[in-house]
Amino acid sequence: MKKILFSLVVLTFASSLFAQTEDNVKKPSLALRVSAFDFTTAKNIQVNTLGGVYNNRSWASSDKLHKSIGVQYFKGITSKVDLMINLDFAVLAYPYDSTLGLKTAWPSPQGLETEKLYTAIDANLNFKLLPDDYSVVPYLTAGLGVGNFVSNYMAYAPIGLGLQIKAKHGSFININSTFRMEMSHISTPHLNHGISYSFPLKAKDKKPVVLPPPPPPADTDNDGVIDENDKCPTVAGLAKYGGCPIPDTDKDGINDEQDKCPTVAGLAKYGGCPIPDTDKDGINDEQDKCPTVAGLARYNGCPIPDTDKDGINDEVDACPTEAGISANHGCPDVQPILNQAASDLKFVTGKSNLTKKQLAGISNVIMMLNKYTNVNIAIGGHTDNTGAERINTKLSINRASTVAKFLTKNGVKANRFTTSGYAFSKPVADNKTKAGRAQNRRVELTAVYN
Repeated sequence: MKKILFSLVVLTFASSLFAQTEDNVKKPSLALRVSAFDFTTAKNIQVNTLGGVYNNRSWASSDKLHKSIGVQYFKGITSKVDLMINLDFAVLAYPYDSTLGLKTAWPSPQGLETEKLYTAIDANLNFKLLPDDYSVVPYLTAGLGVGNFVSNYMAYAPIGLGLQIKAKHGSFININSTFRMEMSHISTPHLNHGISYSFPLKAKDKKPVVLPPPPPPADTDNDGVIDENDKCPTVAGLAKYGGCPIPDTDKDGINDEQDKCPTVAGLAKYGGCPIPDTDKDGINDEQDKCPTVAGLARYNGCPIPDTDKDGINDEVDACPTEAGISANHGCPDVQPILNQAASDLKFVTGKSNLTKKQLAGISNVIMMLNKYTNVNIAIGGHTDNTGAERINTKLSINRASTVAKFLTKNGVKANRFTTSGYAFSKPVADNKTKAGRAQNRRVELTAVYN
């Protein structure tokens, strides 16, 4: 029995240790309680089950209930768990098991049986479905207890249901019903139904008197830096800058914290940096029509154009709209014209004269020379290998002179051409055949670009 009492003490002490300090955790309170012990219905439940008792309506009548009075102690452990200690007093004849041979009542002087004082104390944990903020809170309860009748102690374990109703000023109405199971050999199971009204043990804390705070230090610009420490007391700023605004070192209207180029004036759209010059040609990207290719200002930042796409820019191209070659200053290559004219300049063996028909193609050469004054020509005479070299050398020079005389006669100045004779040293075909020799008796015209 001492172990049971010790368990009750430990349960109570542990509950106080784990109690929380939340606002909605129940404050310690004491309650006045009235209840009734019901041994009859509990016995019927053991014999016929709870369903049988309900169906047969075999619960105890009010005259078989034992009235009791008592007190309760409540203390919140968490917002949904309370410690509840019950102390009940009743006058009754404790219904021991008849096989124990224990007395349940005593004769009076008048010969009538009298009942004795029964005392019961138990500690329980109430598991609430809602916190105390709610007006009506259902809960489950379970615990350990011990009862005393005369000199006998009976341990029991109460388990049951309850309903907490919120009253005023921290008070509560508690209605509960428990089944107290036997926990020792002389205990008798029974029901206990009770109602109580609790009062908090400690009055509601009074609000402390709050003195008005002293007036804050002056902060004229309302920037959070008091005037005493503010280097710019009339202009709102930041503490990190001594109460002054964020500086703008380069005076471009973009403060240094947002300026990627704080020491060089720039624009907001470029993060405070100047307009970029991607191709580094000295023309900023906003004015540069070719921002990724270096160019010149007179071409809006683009390179010098090459209209005819011949690789020679228009500034040095003498023929900017005609594809040409660099040797002719960007003008077309005239060598094809010379080759075409020379294709008719074939000679009879041993002869150096040409027909008018053969010389007709030279007119295109004259037109070319008139158009491109920077172009001269080299006239080279050639022979086949018939005859001696000395004779063929002279013959090849005469053949070149025939073409030169025609050019001079048609207005081409002599300084525009040169003549040379190569005899048979530069054949273009096989001199072993008639057709090859005919190809080698020729004059070649070669462009000389200045």
